Amino acid sequence: MSALPASPMPPPSEGSTPLVDLRQISMRFGERADGLLERGLRRFGLAHPPAITHALDQVDLAVRPGEVVGLVGESGCGKSTLGRVAAGLLAPSDGEVLVNGQPLATLDARARLAARLRVQMVFQDPFGSLNPRLRVARIVGEAARLHGLTDAAGEDDYVCAQLERAGLDASLRHRYPHQFSGGQRQRIGIARALAVQPAMLVCDEAVAALDVSIQAQILNLFMDLRAQLGLAYLFISHDLGVIEHVSDRVVVMYLGRVVESAPVAELFARPHHPYTRALLDEIPRIGARRTRFTPIRGEIPSPLAPPSGCHFHPRCPQAMPRCQTEVPRLRGIAFQHASACHLDDPA
Repeated sequence: MSALPASPMPPPSEGSTPLVDLRQISMRFGERADGLLERGLRRFGLAHPPAITHALDQVDLAVRPGEVVGLVGESGCGKSTLGRVAAGLLAPSDGEVLVNGQPLATLDARARLAARLRVQMVFQDPFGSLNPRLRVARIVGEAARLHGLTDAAGEDDYVCAQLERAGLDASLRHRYPHQFSGGQRQRIGIARALAVQPAMLVCDEAVAALDVSIQAQILNLFMDLRAQLGLAYLFISHDLGVIEHVSDRVVVMYLGRVVESAPVAELFARPHHPYTRALLDEIPRIGARRTRFTPIRGEIPSPLAPPSGCHFHPRCPQAMPRCQTEVPRLRGIAFQHASACHLDDPA
């Protein structure tokens, strides 16, 4: 991957109001409503308890204006679910979502829609996220016209401006998605997100499906858009090298919980949680003497039956008896650096 430019924007002030603030977010899938049929089946002993997936467990996460927050963790840890909650695509089972300091649940329909438009999502699959039956001009312009950001007379010029901003030739706007390469399709997805004038993009593995050279181009585009528009990002990725280049702050998740959060330089220089250290130890580095890498032992447990206490204790080389029963609290261990581990508890 080619080198990425340094961020031209200073990190946001710690005291600024978060653009998106997720508080104590829990997400459970598989819960059934207690309707008439369910009560009848339970009455005759025919109802079986549903298999509930615990995707998120009391997660706190805030993204401030202009900030890039990297969200990392193994597959199945809840990163994508948290991103969809932040973008308003999923309503959490518990917890509160605030946009610009306002709880979404207290807003009327018009204000809630305006708040949701401020956070848009760029998906991993640049083909599956585009309607194959629509031409690019309609894919990009439809939402903007629906929400009054342009009218029918000015829609074509508006679409052209968004495509050019995303680095795509506007003369191609009458083609269908299948007529574009993967990198071009991802630029179409970015143009579609930009068309509703968001303040923040949630990028869910947005470069994972692309060739390495194209990844660098898209990442550079994201950073250029940040400089031009002041965009904030929640950047979800399994690639720690990408996260290190683009992020101001990194949040590490494991099985639905945040286990560590710190500024990017601090986290990569002084990782604290055993899980974070294990993730960073697996990064291949040029000049390193190691020729073999030891993976994290075991597999991530099922979210259908997460371990008690600290979710990481079955795989942690430093686990203590209390780790099996007590949930560690996310606490500050240094300036802007928090970790959830019993090793941090006062003696």
